[in-house]
Amino acid sequence: MLSARHIDAVVTAALDEDAPWGDLTSSAFVPETARATAELVSRVSGVFSGGAVFAAAFSLTDPTCEVVVTVPDGATIHAGQTLAVVRGPARAVLTAERVGLNFAQRMSGIATLTRAYVDAVAGTGARIADTRKTTPGLRAVERQAVRDGGGRNHRFSLSDAVMLKDNHLGVMTADGTGLTEALRRAMAELPHTAHVEVEVDRIDQIEPVLAAGIDTIMLDNFSPADLRRGVEMVAGRATVEASGGVSLATVRVIAETGVDVISVGALTHSAPALDLGLDLVVDAP
Repeated sequence: MLSARHIDAVVTAALDEDAPWGDLTSSAFVPETARATAELVSRVSGVFSGGAVFAAAFSLTDPTCEVVVTVPDGATIHAGQTLAVVRGPARAVLTAERVGLNFAQRMSGIATLTRAYVDAVAGTGARIADTRKTTPGLRAVERQAVRDGGGRNHRFSLSDAVMLKDNHLGVMTADGTGLTEALRRAMAELPHTAHVEVEVDRIDQIEPVLAAGIDTIMLDNFSPADLRRGVEMVAGRATVEASGGVSLATVRVIAETGVDVISVGALTHSAPALDLGLDLVVDAP
């Protein structure tokens, strides 16, 4: 789960970006004593994510703001449903409005798209996972949204696990060293706790990679027929991940080949924002 420290960091950065020297409009045109109540309302159906991040936008703008989130992250929501209620100084509510909405819309959009992929592979045993194709600086919140949608997280960063792609393999074998030997030599230098994943884009690479004793093999841009053949060749010797060419139209077919994991970059790089609005009324004096 997202820590309060991380939420404060990303939301503070967003508020500093949006109002680096204060909110000129609100400070000049909104009475200092005015108070307001605003409701976060969904205009469409989907999956909610980002409640704590939304609330932080207001509390960090003015600690006297009160935010009550009325639905949990991961909940299915419908058009017209109230998701949160904000009460506080009108200036603060208006200043934080866009930042709070941006996070809630972005995270809920990711959660909604993720849920669609998860539902599409239901019953196959395949897990839907995200990738590192995230918005710079927002990986933690976007990956929380993937979890809220029922998906899984891939490695968080380059520091978490080994993942060798085609360019890595090309450099490793440029001196003529065989693929299996090159992998074994490098793996001997790793801590025993390190997880090693290798991406392949051809059937003939599967056996040399497995012979090195790797943990996960990624079959990249394989056709469904080749994925099925690849799963048979691996025969349980490693976790099998499929990647490339994955869409809602193809993910079920990919899952039915027997792969363990399907990584989908679109979960974070192409999810549309969910349509949420903040309806505000001025409180009586």
